[in-house]
Amino acid sequence: MYLKNIFLHFKLITYHRWLVFKLCCKAGEPWRGLTHDLSKYSPTEFFESVKYYTGRNSPITGAKKDKGYSLAWLHHKGRNKHHAEYWIDDNAPEKTPVIPYKYCVEMICDKIAAGKAYMKKEFTYQYELDYWMKEKEKIRINKKVADFVTVVFNEIVEKDINNTLKKDHLKELYKKYCE
Repeated sequence: MYLKNIFLHFKLITYHRWLVFKLCCKAGEPWRGLTHDLSKYSPTEFFESVKYYTGRNSPITGAKKDKGYSLAWLHHKGRNKHHAEYWIDDNAPEKTPVIPYKYCVEMICDKIAAGKAYMKKEFTYQYELDYWMKEKEKIRINKKVADFVTVVFNEIVEKDINNTLKKDHLKELYKKYCE
């Protein structure tokens, strides 16, 4: 079973990265897509994720349920700027600063790609919006960034992803909500 999980987890994270890359290219941030989640191949993240691999949800969730924490997550969020948790600094005047544009875009692409990778044929943009609306209440994130992400997901649902993920449009929305 362990060998099978190694192969399946590798396949899943590689597929996820491919989806993020395509979405980031669409959004005008190909470098963010190319370098996205490379830390998932590190031993700290990879082997814990293999142990808790199910293919239907994040192995980090399984590790947290089993141990109360996830070394993979602690490692991951400290190296990947597209996670809101990377930006938390309780010793700074602004505990949750505005995340720079390119990482906000990568965050949006990451969330969509994760939904597609885990939900497969059941995935919808409405599902992703609903998931985000619940998630944003649980995580510590700058309100301006949360509003920006919410508007983008709403536009994807109400209009379409191709027009919403255009670089100029995303920059315009970011300026409106985050600057």
